[in-house]
Amino acid sequence: MSDLVVVSDDAAIRTIRMNRPDKKNALTQPMYAAMTRALGEAGADASIRCILIAGQRGAFSAGGDIGEFQKRAEGGLEPVTLEFLHALARNKKPLVAAVDGLAVGVGTTMLLHCDFVVAASGSVFMTPFVKLGLVPEAASSLLAPLRMGYARAFALLVMGRPLSAEAALAAGLVNAVVESAAVEDEALKAAREIAALPAGAVALARQLMRGDLDAVAERVDTEAMYFQERLRSDEARAAFVAFLARKK
Repeated sequence: MSDLVVVSDDAAIRTIRMNRPDKKNALTQPMYAAMTRALGEAGADASIRCILIAGQRGAFSAGGDIGEFQKRAEGGLEPVTLEFLHALARNKKPLVAAVDGLAVGVGTTMLLHCDFVVAASGSVFMTPFVKLGLVPEAASSLLAPLRMGYARAFALLVMGRPLSAEAALAAGLVNAVVESAAVEDEALKAAREIAALPAGAVALARQLMRGDLDAVAERVDTEAMYFQERLRSDEARAAFVAFLARKK
């Protein structure tokens, strides 16, 4: 697997760590592919009973790599990106996330597929899709209103307003807020607690609680279709030109 994604197993816990700190863990296509493989392998391994997704101190993930968006505008949404989103949607093992710092775009929307999220008190969650002329992804247009309520989801997904860790806790996106130094310990504690439960009962409870996964997968595909269309729009082109100009 790519060294930009580090996968490790400790007893019944698999940790998938985004490891691109110089780019705040912005996800590239090889990183999506590595994470997809790690999820799939964990799903097929009966000894793995919980999966922990983590980033680095100060940055969970800055979202999709901005340098790849223009390529996607020309060539379509890469299958590896969609495969990762479907792997999240269809994943059968409990998912815990340890969030420290920035969680932007898919760094936030992937959390909607997690069962337990621990965040550092200084973490910030934001989804600037519409500001870039795009639409939400990862089935967030379906899952965020269900999880947070329509009003909060609209402010996050459409208006692009950031959420603090405390606001994310109040909205139901996050289960616990702790100091930065304690994030991974607290997330690992939760993962071990889940892994110690009867696996069959956990799997069935998750299945009942998560509802119709076909509808979630269908929303992933519908969003991807509109996302691709929007990448080629004049609004998106202008937004990306302005964004890249600000970064120079």
